[in-house]
Amino acid sequence: MTQQGVRWTADQVLALAPDAPSRKAGSRLGVAGPWSQTGSSDEGAVWGLCKGSGSRPYQTVIDVADAAGPAYACSCPSRKFPCKHALGLLLLWAGPDGPAGSDPGGPADAVPQGAPPDWARQWLDARRARAGTERSPAAAPQRATADPEAARKRAERRAERVTAGATELERRLADLLRGGLATAEQSGYGLWEETAARMVDAQAPGLAARVRELGAIPSSGSGWPARLLEECALLHLLASGWLHRDRLPAPLAATVRSRVGLPAPARGTPVRDRWQVLAQYDTVDSKLTTRRVWVHGERSGRTALLLSYGAAGRAPALSLPVGQALDAELVPYGADPAAHGLRADLGEQFTAPAPATGRPPGLPPAEATARYGEALRDDPWLDTWPATLARVIPTPGPTSGGGDSGRGAATAWQLADADGESALPIAPSAASRSGLWRLVALSGGAPLTVFGECGHQGFNPLAAWADGTAETVRL
Repeated sequence: MTQQGVRWTADQVLALAPDAPSRKAGSRLGVAGPWSQTGSSDEGAVWGLCKGSGSRPYQTVIDVADAAGPAYACSCPSRKFPCKHALGLLLLWAGPDGPAGSDPGGPADAVPQGAPPDWARQWLDARRARAGTERSPAAAPQRATADPEAARKRAERRAERVTAGATELERRLADLLRGGLATAEQSGYGLWEETAARMVDAQAPGLAARVRELGAIPSSGSGWPARLLEECALLHLLASGWLHRDRLPAPLAATVRSRVGLPAPARGTPVRDRWQVLAQYDTVDSKLTTRRVWVHGERSGRTALLLSYGAAGRAPALSLPVGQALDAELVPYGADPAAHGLRADLGEQFTAPAPATGRPPGLPPAEATARYGEALRDDPWLDTWPATLARVIPTPGPTSGGGDSGRGAATAWQLADADGESALPIAPSAASRSGLWRLVALSGGAPLTVFGECGHQGFNPLAAWADGTAETVRL
């Protein structure tokens, strides 16, 4: 799988960074000064030695042709993935116009074509040998013949434990409301952590995760009692749904099972398409980093969500360059209603990523809101729903918190339909990011196509396209 002719930009390289400090440090290393013995190959490998604080330079090698996204190895002690040296080497390799060798007089002098040194070749050969073994049908693990009766008994025992946990959760929620929400602020986080531990014991990880989220709401700012009550209501709805799942329609019952944390059904049939990478971002808690990657099939018209996880302090393995498209198979999570038909895994990749030549079709804000409502009808616990808005203009809405004078007021932004009267408010969390101002600057008062997530707090813009261009601007 050659990388010749596949052009990367600095934004696409820096999109792989696990955090802002890594982007800044990687940018400083994206020059020839600290590097020696750099090179790249037609097989999609890039390598080099980077001078560090010690006497020995750091050995950095990257496989940019990996089917799940770039893979990295570096002898530095950093626990970030990719480290600043890998980011710097990729920036040096990409240069101002694309990969080494793609433009005479460009970055070819900094990262010339050639054969990898022994230390890089050993890592590449070992990695690709492992990948070939994992894909080989002959190497698939031999599974013991399943015992249907034993499996049924295990499922029954787990259902009984989950039922006991849901019953206890209902009692604890009732006690909280009976005593008043102010008691939650007095009890501190310990109340929720102990309740979450009980849900883990009941083998209901979905309930445990939602309980832990409640612990961050008390004393979180103005209006926290209302937010706590909303989340308690959703948690009560989920626990009650489990306890009365036999009365629910089959699709909703399946949603409840998945939201509680029972195993997902078997994967569906792989879908091959040219998948455009629309957005990628991480959410971090004390134990886990979750990476969300949104892709859109140019032929199928399907939008899919790829999730990847990393332990605390480490970035997830999957990383795809925003604005690129790849010919690959996606394996959907069957008819998993909790993912609402969106969740998928990246399967076999047939070509290296190449620049996308278009954009997903968009909808007016009113229609996008209606589709979000339909999704909530089928899954009340849905956090976000993807939407591409066509011909919208970022505009300031009403202000809040500043009185009549407007002094100190917070501006509420919205995406207004350029051809109508509907608009979607931008979520407060998104309005505080620098990406909002990038969106405003890109528009300059002209309509844009914007991809993002609809949520109960508003729209979270993640990528945008100016009229007449196919270049994806990451927000």
